[in-house]
Amino acid sequence: VRGGINLISQLSPEERERGVITASTGNHGQSIAYASRLFGVRAIICVPEGANPDKVEAIRSLGAEIIEWGRDFEDAKRNAERLAEEEGYRYIHSGNEPLLIAGVGTIGLEIMEELPDVDVIIVPVGGGSGASGIGIAVKTINPEVEVIGVQSEGAPSVYLSWKKGSIIETETVETFADGLATRRAFELPLEIMREKLDDFILVSDEEIREAIRLYVERAHVIAEGAGAAPLAAAMKMRERLKDRKVVLDLTGKNITAEELRAILCRGV
Repeated sequence: VRGGINLISQLSPEERERGVITASTGNHGQSIAYASRLFGVRAIICVPEGANPDKVEAIRSLGAEIIEWGRDFEDAKRNAERLAEEEGYRYIHSGNEPLLIAGVGTIGLEIMEELPDVDVIIVPVGGGSGASGIGIAVKTINPEVEVIGVQSEGAPSVYLSWKKGSIIETETVETFADGLATRRAFELPLEIMREKLDDFILVSDEEIREAIRLYVERAHVIAEGAGAAPLAAAMKMRERLKDRKVVLDLTGKNITAEELRAILCRGV
């Protein structure tokens, strides 16, 4: 909720009166819904059809209105942009929002306060606001700390854009990790990540599933796909990370019981 609170708390009275609208596959929507309820602002969240039902219900329980639209996040985003234009809502971009990035960046500040001798921080990348915010905070405090982004092989738009240095949009996303499922990189986070990320790793969905199993079996912790992606990347880089102090940014635990059961049963 960090990014949502930082942004909503600084809206003008006129913007609050208009209400806000955004697009999300789940976690960003919960952040905006929570912050909007906190500050008495009407919130409308556009989600793709077939979005994680637990995440959708969590958004609704926080008082936001839900609009299901399109096959994926990019479709839902375009619908939110259209409605903002037609109805006058304050559109909240999922990535190109400095206040959102600054709020999420406090994660990096807390990491550096609690583990000042950390060597590597691995962060999942969906829209990139979290990775860019953490990158700014961490590199400001200690430029020697490595910050590494991770995406799914089935949704590599930000990875490809980071490598090329310009926006690349993919035709589809093929990953169960909905928090990583973006077809197009965002301009502001990409610009920041190009400067602040030391490396970018792709992992397969099966490697993410293995990381989810490992979290449950070894740490008794539940992680959704995006939240487990940093562990998947760390396992892929075992030798490179040997004898180094590593932080994994577990960003969410919003996995359905059915998904978790299927993943754990496959490991039996």
